[in-house]
Amino acid sequence: MAPAKTPRTSKTTSTTVTTKSPRTLAGTVLPANDAARDKVLQEYQTAVTYMQQGNFSAAHPAFEQLLKDAPPEFTDRIRMYLSACISQADKGDAKFSSPEEQYDYAISLLNNGHFEDAREQLNNILQTDSSADYALYGLAVLASITGDAQTCLDKLTEAIRLQGRNRIQARADSDFQEMADDPRFTELLYPDA
Repeated sequence: MAPAKTPRTSKTTSTTVTTKSPRTLAGTVLPANDAARDKVLQEYQTAVTYMQQGNFSAAHPAFEQLLKDAPPEFTDRIRMYLSACISQADKGDAKFSSPEEQYDYAISLLNNGHFEDAREQLNNILQTDSSADYALYGLAVLASITGDAQTCLDKLTEAIRLQGRNRIQARADSDFQEMADDPRFTELLYPDA
């Protein structure tokens, strides 16, 4: 016969909970979250939001301030954003030797997806010369790409009125593909059909 087991009484033992550092591949351990780091991250997000909104005059000083207090893993990115802010500020100071050069610059902005900057440059050309059919044509392309059918038709109509060859150019221009199914667009390009 097996000896009777005596019930064990549970003893309260104190255990120390230790948190392990997160594992990293690069060998550096990220510091634990603290209030100062959270504040820097919030300011960083605000500065990035300014940039995304195109408000470079607000983003620039925000990034400069951040650079003083930022954790090391953010400094390269902050410097990159600062450089972009400076570059964008310099864009506004661009000087052109001719309206055609400004037009080429506007089209490069358009091709790179900087639609508002392109619109601003094209409108600046028109303020200088209201009969600049190429600027109107560029605004028509911009409107087509951004889905503004009525503006596209208005600007292209005016460009064609000023220079008839714009009609022929628009027929072959793939930038107007969004307008291809619009009967008003077809009527504008093929009035005799």
